[in-house]
Amino acid sequence: METEGRLVEYVCGATYADLPPSVLEVVKNQVLTVLGTTIAGAEAEGCMPLVNLYKELGGKGEATVLIHGGKVPAQAAALLNGVMARALDFCDALAPGAHIGSSVVPAAFAAMELAGGCSGKEFLAAVAVGTEVGVRMNLTESTYDGFDPTGVCVVFAAAAAAARILRLDQGQTWNALALAFNKCGGSFQSNVDGSLAVRVIQGWVAGSGVECARFAGSGITGPKNFLEGVYGYFHLFGKDRLDPRAAMTDLGTRYELQKVLFKKYPSCGLTQGCTDVILGLIAEQEIDATAIDRIEVTVPPYTYKLVGHPLTLGENPKVNAQFSIAYCVANAMVRKSSKLPHFEESSIRDPAVLGLAEKVRVIPDPALEARGHTPLDMRVFTVGGKEYARGIDIAPGFPGRPLKQEEHEERFRDCVRFSGKAPGVEKIDAVVRTVRSLEEMEDGRALIPLMLA
Repeated sequence: METEGRLVEYVCGATYADLPPSVLEVVKNQVLTVLGTTIAGAEAEGCMPLVNLYKELGGKGEATVLIHGGKVPAQAAALLNGVMARALDFCDALAPGAHIGSSVVPAAFAAMELAGGCSGKEFLAAVAVGTEVGVRMNLTESTYDGFDPTGVCVVFAAAAAAARILRLDQGQTWNALALAFNKCGGSFQSNVDGSLAVRVIQGWVAGSGVECARFAGSGITGPKNFLEGVYGYFHLFGKDRLDPRAAMTDLGTRYELQKVLFKKYPSCGLTQGCTDVILGLIAEQEIDATAIDRIEVTVPPYTYKLVGHPLTLGENPKVNAQFSIAYCVANAMVRKSSKLPHFEESSIRDPAVLGLAEKVRVIPDPALEARGHTPLDMRVFTVGGKEYARGIDIAPGFPGRPLKQEEHEERFRDCVRFSGKAPGVEKIDAVVRTVRSLEEMEDGRALIPLMLA
């Protein structure tokens, strides 16, 4: 139980004062990102039916449903806010596919209201600790092998953040994390099939984090050996390929959360590179979409399995487009940009984009795995016989190619402009100012009224 004990000790013992400026910058960008994507996704498909359902179910009004208003039980608020935050797939993420902020931030908000408030410093520390836990529990592409990383490793992150804000002691926190282990699940088939389950899994994780912390605070126990046990996390999900103790090395002094990526474009993280490459070629070579004969994109097998399949619109065109290299390349080629409105169904069904998407061929090549998580090689062939080629190893927004600070704020405002149910201009400006100075807030709940339309 050494690994479990080390993790619990960190979750309970880390303080705001321990966080270096570079970590605080990531956490603040994470909070701003999630608030922005929640605004943009508030009325996305599937969100309003869930909001209405939970309001009809009723229960004790403990925490706020952001944007729409009204209070529901805390775990339900976390779930709903998590679903909205993930709905447009523009939130922060982590290779090879975990989305941490869209569960940790909603869980922290719900726990904060449940606890009767907490300072901005406490809130930032909880989000930082939760995110760090999620990154440390993250596995590899081969060990996930089709499990949705968000459903597997992020539930620990949400539970850790909630446990911090609810001020659980070490024994209760141990049980909260152990209970979270029993909540791990979710499949990437949801993404491949373009289902709304992608965003629902995000919400389940957020709600489960709050639920596990509440259960533990009420005396419910979980398996003590939830990490190193014979049927623990690193056996069942890690497949005995990873060293549990190595995952906790320098915990509290070295921050892995700086691996979190922030998307430049509103689609799956594994489509960021292809979008960026085609936009770069267009700018340099002035290639016209009507001149394209075919486009070949070579990617690692993991990328191919998630986003390399031929585009089929199915029941949820938006989700299919978000998780399609073919669509993202064709959209960027035709519109010379990649923005949130381009992933609305009316835009997706544009014959010019769909016709070009049919000319995009995605090729899996295991040799690219040696170049990292997001490498790709692209070849563009024109009907006139010209060929253009470009490759990248690191997609924009990933570690090694971080976004500029102004790009973070511009993405937030893009989300606001896209939303049909955004708070007023004065509230939006106040959200940006407040997030940038969260550590000065006596009570983090002051953010909540600013997030109501």
